[in-house]
Formats: sequence, structure tokens, C-alpha cells
Amino acid sequence: MDRLLPYSYLNLEISTFHAFCDKILREHGIEIGLSTDFKVLSGTDGWLLVRENLDKFNLDYYRPLGNPTKFIHALIKHFGRAKDEEVWPEDYLKYVQELKLNKDASPEDGDVENEVKRLEEVAGAYHVYQKLLLDNNSLDFGDLINYALRLFRQRPKILEYHRRRYKYILVDEFQDTNWAQYELIKLLAAPKNNVMVVADDDQSIYKFRGASVSNVLEFKKDYPQAKEIMLVNNYRSPQNLLDLTYKFIRLNDPNRLEYQLAHGSTGSPLKTKLSKRLIAPHSEPAVIEHVAAKTDIEEARNVVEKIIELQEKKRLTWDDFAILVRANNSAEPFLAELERRGVPYQFIASRGLYAKPIVLDILAYLRLLDNYHESASLYRVLNLPCLNFSPGEIVEMTHLSRVKSWSLYETLKKTAGDAKTRSELLEKIEFLLDRVDKHSIIAKEKNVGVVVYAFLEDLGYLKHVIRAISEKSQADALNYLNQFYKKIEHFERQSPDKSLRTFIKRMDLIIEAGDEGGLETDIEAGPETVKVLTVHGAKGLEFSYIFVVNLVDRRFPTIERKEQIELPKPLIKEIIPEGDIHLEEERRLFYVACTRAKKGLFLTSAEDYGGARKKKPSRFLSEIGFVKEEPSAEKKKGAREAFEERMKEKPPAREKAEKQPFVIPSEFSFSQFKALETCPWQYRFAHVLKIPVKGRASFSFGKSVHAALQKFFQLILEQANKTQTELFNGSQKSNPAATPSLDELLKFYEQSWIDEWYESKERQNEYKENGKKMLKEFYEADKENWPRVRYIERGFKWKISDPDSGEIYPITGKIDRIDVLPDGSFEIIDYKTGKPADAKKGIDKNQLLLYQKAAQEILKKPVSKLTYYYLENASKISFTGNEKDFQKLEEEILEQIGQIKKGGFAPAPDPFKCRYCDFKEICEFREL
Repeated sequence: MDRLLPYSYLNLEISTFHAFCDKILREHGIEIGLSTDFKVLSGTDGWLLVRENLDKFNLDYYRPLGNPTKFIHALIKHFGRAKDEEVWPEDYLKYVQELKLNKDASPEDGDVENEVKRLEEVAGAYHVYQKLLLDNNSLDFGDLINYALRLFRQRPKILEYHRRRYKYILVDEFQDTNWAQYELIKLLAAPKNNVMVVADDDQSIYKFRGASVSNVLEFKKDYPQAKEIMLVNNYRSPQNLLDLTYKFIRLNDPNRLEYQLAHGSTGSPLKTKLSKRLIAPHSEPAVIEHVAAKTDIEEARNVVEKIIELQEKKRLTWDDFAILVRANNSAEPFLAELERRGVPYQFIASRGLYAKPIVLDILAYLRLLDNYHESASLYRVLNLPCLNFSPGEIVEMTHLSRVKSWSLYETLKKTAGDAKTRSELLEKIEFLLDRVDKHSIIAKEKNVGVVVYAFLEDLGYLKHVIRAISEKSQADALNYLNQFYKKIEHFERQSPDKSLRTFIKRMDLIIEAGDEGGLETDIEAGPETVKVLTVHGAKGLEFSYIFVVNLVDRRFPTIERKEQIELPKPLIKEIIPEGDIHLEEERRLFYVACTRAKKGLFLTSAEDYGGARKKKPSRFLSEIGFVKEEPSAEKKKGAREAFEERMKEKPPAREKAEKQPFVIPSEFSFSQFKALETCPWQYRFAHVLKIPVKGRASFSFGKSVHAALQKFFQLILEQANKTQTELFNGSQKSNPAATPSLDELLKFYEQSWIDEWYESKERQNEYKENGKKMLKEFYEADKENWPRVRYIERGFKWKISDPDSGEIYPITGKIDRIDVLPDGSFEIIDYKTGKPADAKKGIDKNQLLLYQKAAQEILKKPVSKLTYYYLENASKISFTGNEKDFQKLEEEILEQIGQIKKGGFAPAPDPFKCRYCDFKEICEFREL
């Protein structure tokens, strides 16, 4: 979108279905009895909620005595499937009641009676689950869609308001929508039906998430007048590859849109003959090969050798290659071979955060603080490089622990008290025990996030990570640390008890639930690497050379795994195609895998994957036109022999993986420029390495006050919009919108209060009372003449062009408030919770000048006033920028962007700046 829109713009309504419905419900949920500050639960959150309340569920069939939690995941998945079809608990209960009535008519059928009992148990559990969600002010992802549907159906004025608000609707990847999502589209688009969908039914690969390929097939029936635009020009793959895959995917006929339109199956006359045979503008053919091997080890070796050969022969980058696996657990042989051959690689997995070494280290230390005698955790802590215990010292202490039947912690204490202990070892033990004692006290008084930061800082752990031997190791560790710290922050936001003990209990339950920790990966971030990822993860990506591996029976295509608890067919609203649905989805998945390739496609398989029997080649190999190839005529080797032979080989000498290049940000912000101006080395820590920082009381306080004001003015806007809607609908009872009261503002403040990072309860209370005083003064100052607020917390993206290079750089930001002045021009307000700066020093105008420049270009209206609103003493400082100011601002911004692009982050230590720097504890250049 950034590339297509040459101009700056306010944040467009581009979102997922769930994010869109979340926004709608937070605006209007109160109209159907929902709290607007609800929490959205993930699948694991739902599992925890059910487990904690398992006794409230009247389960028998789905609660085996030996493993009461066995079916929780299956039940939650089932409830989600019901929500995909917009089946409410009352619908399910009604269906079961009808079954019971029919059963009573034929009581002799025991199987029917047992089935009715089972479904009655499921329907009852669904009802209890939904009630639990509401009682805990929570919704799951399915609820977001369904409650939005309920809101629009029960409150037609709100529906009408949003129909006028969203006059045109574009749905991308329409084949991945479910039944309820399609209902939402139809409801919102009516009656004008200005709706456009972009879809390829041959790429519908998310049935396991509830996606309905039938939506694509039904669209033509629902909108018979829809114009058809065929996107047949393919700018990625050569023609021979396109023809091969097209012939292959047609094996899914008749359950394809192309076939059904050609045969009139959609019930509407065809305006244009649809042909999905793609055309490539370039003629150079792709390399397409099947490479067969004896063993999985040989298969991995063949793949990596081919990558190295192509990379050297064609002068390619490592980014040109991808290895696609059907499941994450199939990647290990390829990762091991890439590692052995010195080829830089990136394993792009969607989960596994909780198994990363840095996360395991943090959890081990937290468990040690929770229970000193947790010897397994202490053993991991002793092995931390930052503590410098030698292997011999650790063996010595663990041996003594076993001999004496002491816990490892007792062993440390007794060793520290033994006069015979060597001074070097004693110093290390005392250092660790001192930190454990200190952090145990912190753990009793502070949130778990504070404890984690103390561990990173006081043990020198973060310094060790920063000084890692490999830049890739450093980047990976900091990335995982950031992601885990976000999990901690999420826990602190959601949990009333933010203590270490509660966090550890929750983590234990999360791991018990089978949650491995979701991983976020930026595939375009450097350095250049071979990508190893699943076929699902590769959708939407492209690479010069693709290796689709493990093409053997039962691996690809996989065996169909039925849902543990299937939704009764009478409750399913989507049209279920006839035929082998699972095989067709696997075929679409293979089609997606093959069409990621730009220059070459290599399909690989092996006979021996370690089982008792040889593996048969995948049926897809024959369907795509490859006959079974015999492995090379060597002496047959088993897996063990092949492994031993491989280990004897000397890996080819390869240069050390390239130094990780600095990745230029895709967009910039005022906070980045401010950090760079303060100290380029600080910028490096914050925006390149992205090191988590501990919070501050002032930050928590500022966010609390900002959030309260945002909710307050959002309510004013909603009431004004409601009045406008009533006037639009010709209501005679419409009254001017009433301004929310001071009590409502203070209520929003209580709801928004963040109780983190205060040094004591007393200090927190001081801040809180000060905030109330600020808000009361704020309310009193404006209550007789409230401003005409136009926008609240409005995000924007402004584009600045470099006149020398012609490059365009997006600058993002968020404006606290934009008011309409009497002359129709705008005033931009930015809240500050402190006092104005010393008049002699002046104020930093650049932030608001940037906002003015962006707003005037995007909103096409003059901004005649810029205001810093200092809440502590209810004072304002206002000014307006002119062309000279803007010219100077743009010059400074381009200069800073140039500095960032060069990666020139030279330290600029200064005693005053260093004293307040978030990274002073790990910075070797600090001056204090």
C-alpha cells in the first residue's frame, strides 16, 4: 500500500477481520450488553480458563478420570468451529433438544441415545464456556466476529452508520475466509454491494483454521452481477512450471471455480470464460527436477550440496533459496546439514519460543527464586557463561550434592561456609548467592518484569548477550528476549497478581497446555540466509530456487486427522464439497509450494526415514509427471551407516557466514530521531538491537493519563456520531450530545491505571492522586466550552522525498488530539504530564512541526495552531510553523535518515544524558 500510494495518508482501515470487529465492539459493544474493555483470549488463554474452572463443566464422556484435562483443547477447538459457522450455544442446545425428542420416538436405539448424551454434554459445555468468557470480561477470536454480526443485526442504526462509513469493501485472500466472516461482508456491503474480493480457490490451504473454500464458489451465486477480472499474467514463475502445476491442480476438479463456472455450476450465466492457465511474460524455462535418495540424511546432504553448487555457479545470494517442509519437525536433518556445511540459514518456525536458550535461562532463574531447592533450575543457572563457573566446579558441586543428599542450593551454601573452599570458587558462589538473596526480596515486592530486568542487569547476563561472539547469535538472542518480554508484559496487563510466583504457575500451565510459545519472524530482516520454513509459512513469498522435501507417502500428503469432536452436519452452514476434501487441500498445499519458485524447483524424497519399512514416493510425484527414480547404484546403506559415513567426511572449507548487515528501517518516527539526536549509541541499543528496557514510574503514569483522556474524548465523539446518525435517519427525538461527566473521566482513569514500575506503594498513591488532581483541573478548565474534537489518537504516515536521491521515506506518528477551530482550521494538541521546560531552554518544536506538516498534507486543511498541553499545571504553549520551519525540519530529518542508513552510531557520552539513559548499565562508553 505504501508503494501504491504516492502521497502521505492517515492510517487507512486495513485490518484483519478480527482486528476490525475488535474495533467495532470496543466502540459499540455496550449496545448489546458487552463491556468495551474486554480481553481477547488466545487458544492457550481459553485452555487455562477452562482448566481453572473444570469443575463448573458437567463433563463425563470428555473428562476421563486418569487425565481430566485431556479433551480441553478438543472442546475449545470445537467451540471455535461452531463459531466459524455462527452457531451460538443456544442454537446447539436447541439442536440437541430436537434430537432428544426424536430419540424418544425410537427409544430402542442405544447408539442414538449415547450419541444424544454425548452431544448434550458438548452443548452444555459450550454454554458454560461462553458464560465463563462473559463472566471474566473476555472474548475469544470467534466471538469477535459473531458479536459484531449480532450487533449489526440487532442495532440497525449502528449498521447503517458503518455502511455509510465504509462505502467500498475490498477483501484480499477471500478463499481463506470462513462462513461467519463472509456473512459479515454481505451484511456490511448491502444494499449497494460495493464489494470486491480477490481470491484463488486453488490456494485455499487453511481449512484447519476454519477457512471455507465454498465461499469462493458461492460468491458468484450471491452476486450474479459481479464483474470478473482474470489475473492470469504471472510475473514470478516460468511457463513450463506454470503449465506443470496447472495440469496438476486440475486434478481437484470438479471442486474448483474454473470448472464450476465453465459448467454453469454456480447458477449464473458466465460473462467471461474463466481460464486459470497462467501466462508468463518471460520464456526462459525453470529447472524442475526430482532428486531421490536412500536415507533422510542423504536427502538433506543432496539438498545442501545443490544449494552450494547453484550459489557458487550462478553467483546467487543465500536469500535466493528456500527449503519447504510439510511440518516443523521435519526440518532437523536439513538444519543440521546446513550447520555442518557452514551455510547461513534461518529456520522460520511459528512456535518454539519457550525452548530458546535465553528464555530457558530466564525461566530457570525465576524458578530458582520461587524455590531455592529447585536443583534442576539452579544447575542451568550455574552453567550461565556470565557466572564463569568451570565445568569441573559444576561437576564437583553436583557430585557433592548427590553424595550428601543435599539440594544444589544447600551445597552452594555449605561450600561457601567451608574454610577449605578455594577463593576463586568462593567468590563466584558468593556473587550468585548475594544476587539470589537480593532478587528474592525484589520478587516479594515487585512485578515479575522488574525481577527479570534485575536478573539481566545484575548478573551481567545482558552484557554477555551484547558481547556475543556472533552477531547472528546476538541478534537472535535479543529477538527472543524481546518476544518473551512482551509475554511478560501481557501477563502483567491481564493478571491482577503480577508476582513472580503467579507468573511461574501460569507458565507451568501454559507449557502443560502444550503451548510452545509463538514466534514472530521478520523474513526480510538481514542477514542473507537460506530460509527453512513450512509450506503454510511460505504462502505469499517467492524464492529463486525452491526445494520441496520429504515427498513420501504419509508425509506429503499427510494422513487425514479427523477433528476429535466433529460439528454435527445439520449445524454446518457452509457448502461442503463432495469428494476427498483432505486430499484436495493437500494438493492445493503442494501447488502453493511449487509456485513459490522463480527459476528452479527441486522435489526430493528418500526411502528410509528411520522406520521399519521403506517409504513410498508421494502420489504427488506421479501426479505432477515424475516417474519413480531409482536411487544411485551404490551399495545399499542403512541410516546408521549413512550417518557414520557422513561424519567421516570433511566438510568443505567455507568462509564464515557473512557479517550481519544493518537493516534499514522500513519507516521512521520522531522517537527514533530523538534517540539518535540524544546519542547514536542509544539509538543502536533501542532501535537496532531492540533491547528491552525496564519501565519508569513516569511512563506508567503518563500512559494512564493519556488513556483516560483518550477514552473520555472517544465517548464524546461516539455520542456526537450517535446524534448525527439519528438526524440522518430523520429521528424527531434527537437531542444534542451530552458531555460526559467528571465522574466518568475519573472512572476512565481508574480503568486505565497502570500500577507498574513505582518504587513503592506510597509513591504510586502520590502519582495517582496527582493524576486525579490534573484531570479535575483539566475538566474544570474546559467544562464551559468543550472543544470540537475531530480526531483522537490518529495515526498517520507522511512521506518525505530526498531531492538528491529521489528516495521516499515514510514517517509514522500518532497525534493525541485534533480540534476544529471556529474558522474551520485545525489545532493539534499533544499532552504532556510534566511541567513546561525552562523558558531559557525553550521547547523542542520539531514533534508538533512534524505533525503539522503531515496533517496539512493529508487532511488538506490548514493547521493554524500547535499546542503542548502541560497537564500538571494546566498550562499551554502554542505556536504555528511556517515554510522556513518546515524546510529546516525536512533538512534535519533527511540528515538523520542518512546517518541511520550509514549505520554510523558513534557513542556521544554526556554525564547528564547518561544518567537518565535506559542502557547505562550495559554501555561501556557511559559517563556518570
